[in-house]
Amino acid sequence: MQQKSVTVIIPLFNPEPWLPHISRFITANSGISFLLIITKSTDDANEDANFPLVSVNTQIMQIPQHEFNHGATREFARKIVHSDIVVFLTQDAVPVSPDLIEKLLAPLLVDECVAVSYGRQIPHDGADILEAYPREFNYAEESQIRSMSDVDKYGVYTFFCSNSCAAWKNAALDEIGGFKAVLTNEDYFAVADLLQHGYKIAYTPTAVVKHSHKYTLWQEFQRYFDTGYVRAVNPIIQQLVGQAESRGLGFLSGLLSHLWRKKPLWIPYALLQSLVKWLGYRVGFWGKNLPVSIKRRLSQQAYYWDMQNLVK
Repeated sequence: MQQKSVTVIIPLFNPEPWLPHISRFITANSGISFLLIITKSTDDANEDANFPLVSVNTQIMQIPQHEFNHGATREFARKIVHSDIVVFLTQDAVPVSPDLIEKLLAPLLVDECVAVSYGRQIPHDGADILEAYPREFNYAEESQIRSMSDVDKYGVYTFFCSNSCAAWKNAALDEIGGFKAVLTNEDYFAVADLLQHGYKIAYTPTAVVKHSHKYTLWQEFQRYFDTGYVRAVNPIIQQLVGQAESRGLGFLSGLLSHLWRKKPLWIPYALLQSLVKWLGYRVGFWGKNLPVSIKRRLSQQAYYWDMQNLVK
């Protein structure tokens, strides 16, 4: 089998708590190239001064925060590395084992139709039940290969993917025009395009990272506002499979059942949290004509709305 070149791309912003694990992972994978994208909080920040991760297999690129975009920044990065395969990780996705990349790449190397492989996410140590359950719901222990023929079976989940831990064939991304410059969900939209072009997506549960978040209710509203907004202005997912409410209801039903068995006193808060998420999604979905000042306030990514050339 022909050797494939691989580059791991990791966006960084206020990464100090995660630097030790990133440094260890780079050291353990000295035969792989890494590109670290440091998003600066100010234009004149020198945030890579004395940066501890510089090594022979690591490049560093800086961009100001107002230029960061989940899709456009990754698209720019993957084009400059010229690798056959690009692996995207986020700074807070902690690999469980140093051979994560090898496991993640396996489906791409054995099946030419598989264009993307994403790994399993489990909660960080100490995560509470509301942080942990979404990982259990979305990341099962069984592997999957999904294609457009699975839409009737999986619905919106057919296109599920996370760039917190995913490997992509660069040539396949070139074929679909790469990642879109979107507010969020650039991975979903890329998968939808790839599957429509006859490619497949692999879920690879042997490639495991610890990755979870504890959000306030307001942060949950903002996250789902962003998701609703981007789904409204990029309607490809709805056109292919309709709205995502059925999966959301499945998640809520499973969560409530899980809480009833484990922590029944958490059920009222879980219901409130679910209502906040739904409201955020709906306001985002129907709010594309809101004034930019309001969208900026409701979004988790205020800096996005300062980039007039990216506002749809």
